[in-house]
Amino acid sequence: MSEKEVFEDSKVNGAQKEVDLGRLSKAAEGENGTEQCARDEKQLFSDVPLPPTRLYKRRWLIVCLFSSYSLCNSFQWIQYGIISNIFMYFYSVDAFTIDWMSMIYMLTYIPFIFPVTWLLDKKGLRVIALVATALNCVGTWVKVLSVKPNLFVVTFVGQFCCSFAQVFILGMPSRIASVWFGSREVSTACSIGVFGNQLGIAIGFLVPPILVPNVEDKEELARYISIMFYITAGVATLLFVLVIFVFQERPTLPPTQSQAVARSIPPEQYSYTASVLRLLRNKPFVLLIITYGLNVGCFYAVGTLLNRMIIEHYPGEEVNAGRIGLTIIIAGMVGSLICGVWLDRTKTYKQTTLAVYFMSLVGMIVYAATLSLGHLWVVFITAGSLGFFMTGYLPLGFEFAVELTYPECEGTSSGLLNCSAQVFGIIFTICQGKIIDGYGTLAGNIFLSVFLLIGTVMTGFIKSDLRRQNANKTAVAMETPDCLNTSAPSQIILREEKF
Repeated sequence: MSEKEVFEDSKVNGAQKEVDLGRLSKAAEGENGTEQCARDEKQLFSDVPLPPTRLYKRRWLIVCLFSSYSLCNSFQWIQYGIISNIFMYFYSVDAFTIDWMSMIYMLTYIPFIFPVTWLLDKKGLRVIALVATALNCVGTWVKVLSVKPNLFVVTFVGQFCCSFAQVFILGMPSRIASVWFGSREVSTACSIGVFGNQLGIAIGFLVPPILVPNVEDKEELARYISIMFYITAGVATLLFVLVIFVFQERPTLPPTQSQAVARSIPPEQYSYTASVLRLLRNKPFVLLIITYGLNVGCFYAVGTLLNRMIIEHYPGEEVNAGRIGLTIIIAGMVGSLICGVWLDRTKTYKQTTLAVYFMSLVGMIVYAATLSLGHLWVVFITAGSLGFFMTGYLPLGFEFAVELTYPECEGTSSGLLNCSAQVFGIIFTICQGKIIDGYGTLAGNIFLSVFLLIGTVMTGFIKSDLRRQNANKTAVAMETPDCLNTSAPSQIILREEKF
């Protein structure tokens, strides 16, 4: 039987076991939610053959392409802030105005994430990818036109376009991982998706101070800024073209049984509003929303204000400020990949999340205590330790959310997490900036440490209800000879196939 015939046959059989999303979700919210979901899904699977699953090699191309255009977008988040003193001089604006070139990424996300998530549910990954790369491309070319001291408004419009593109990017890693990857790969795949965002921020810390030196001649400075903007626009344009010709909506056959169940839900049974309301009634997930926002909000504040903190204690060290930011992100990327592989092997979501959160708090305290010692090499070490845990927390939050909220849409849960992070990021950046101006960097970093402590305590109260893992375990149990009808034409296809 051909793959197409197998797929069509599985759709017919799948129609016999359509899942009532609201019933499963409500059952999961009860006192014995996980066990109830398991029994429901076992009953669903026991009556009919399991639909076929397959892993395609193209999945790696899809996640790497996503990671690349996420990189291009996140690079621009910090490209103004890391050389804030240079842009302040070039455009004749104050520090708070340049801070908004980073905070606009956070502010734009908040009102637009809900319509974008709705669009993701209705139109799918490919449409979201096309819109994201198109907006990012437009934003970069608008910036190319803004390299004159009197055109700050134009460069702000370009940054707004890029910040709007970020809304279509930031919550996608967990969705791509679930749609394309097997149950033993989803955390690693999510980490690769987040990896691109982190690498973009790392390059944003490193490259602008190198490409745009601190010179007094504004015409010369305009030439340096123009080079940076043209390079970014060229990369963004290339990625837009690649997405048009390469990016695929989803594989023909689902990678896991949990995805097969999700595909079997008729569109008319799905309500985006009802999904959001169910998520907001999920107490463990609500706690995760708050704790994720506190942690990532602190990271956004540190990244936005890093140049100001370093310059205050080490004047003239713009390039080293960028290198310290690079160290934070590179260490975080290593942390993200290690955490992703660890989760795939152990499935200890709650324990790993709590441990990494606690170490983020420790890292923040040590960084705050050593920033003013006068030794840059010490700051490199402590900042790297902070980044390893604080940035490494990002994929943990995404994957833990998917586990707590299955079978809800991954884009919706990720969107709510990121919305919380943007809100706290704006609040923390503004407050820490004002505290630094009035009381110094130590007071500002202690301010962030207090909220990391609160987040650590709250993480300890999150109930570990791993619904997606339970669904996959139930499906595996159904594969045994006494549960599987081997005479049926549908079959389980476990091998990895070509594109």
